[in-house]
Amino acid sequence: MEKLRDNFGRSFPYIRLSITDVCNFKCGYCLPNGYFKPSNAPGFLDISEINNLVDALSDLGVSKIRITGGEPTVRKDFFDIIKIIKNKKNIHNVVITTNGYKLNKIAEQIVDTKINGINISIDSLNSQTFKEVTGHDKLKQILEGIDILQSKGFTNIKINAVLLKGVNDTERDFDAWSDFINKKKIDFRYIELMQTGDNLNYFNKYHVPSKIFKDYLIKNKWNSIDRVSDAGPSINYVNPSSKGKFGIIAPYSKDFCKSCNRLRVTAKGELRLCLFGNTGVSLRPLLKDASQKKELLNLILTQLRFKKESHYLELGDTGATPHLASIGG
Repeated sequence: MEKLRDNFGRSFPYIRLSITDVCNFKCGYCLPNGYFKPSNAPGFLDISEINNLVDALSDLGVSKIRITGGEPTVRKDFFDIIKIIKNKKNIHNVVITTNGYKLNKIAEQIVDTKINGINISIDSLNSQTFKEVTGHDKLKQILEGIDILQSKGFTNIKINAVLLKGVNDTERDFDAWSDFINKKKIDFRYIELMQTGDNLNYFNKYHVPSKIFKDYLIKNKWNSIDRVSDAGPSINYVNPSSKGKFGIIAPYSKDFCKSCNRLRVTAKGELRLCLFGNTGVSLRPLLKDASQKKELLNLILTQLRFKKESHYLELGDTGATPHLASIGG
């Protein structure tokens, strides 16, 4: 079977699969007013449709799937979905992204389900700042969940924070994370705030270039390391005196898209070629029955011809993405 490859020679072993748009946090950079369900909106992919989708992706050489939302763990069948994906023959790496709101309650189940890795959004180690950004006073429970994971031998834990001007961008913040990742032996990445269709005013107020954190890393003798083939877009840094790793996701940086290795499928079954692209196609009509697999494979392969060389964020073009929860971040 032909593998996923675009016109620029990039291959795509990595799929970000959203299973819901729903999120119970109210992060200023994504859903400041909370999740609002549009009237008459179609439902999210059911477990049978997800099974047929992942079966096809497996045939196309996909080896890594990241389950995202919204907040994916709000789905009652979350762990059933994980089990189905884990059983696919070529899918060797099943990871999740979560806000961690009930991590302390499901940590043992995460270990038991043999999830390969977890990314947790924590925008600040200061509980008051965390509450102001997310609308929830949950930092203590999230950190407790991380402790439970580690006590069970779960090691592939990454923490993400969106870099925000005047909120979490000081040397004091950076030092706090440096101490934390060394103590916990955890990876932490700052994500540069991205403009979306809905957040222009917020973006103008809070955007700060990721260079501010890169300068901190260089000053403190952190050295960049090579990415692995199915890794995300983070540029990672190590320091001989630290047991953790730092990373930067800088979508406005030169050549950011050259190493693109992932595609996205929304919670309603739309294949999106880029987080900020203008093109997408619904796969859902071909997910109803396993007998449609050949048509589904052909549709996905055909769409790859339309993937562009780059997004155009630096020009203020946010594509068809109103907010990050709508496409799984």
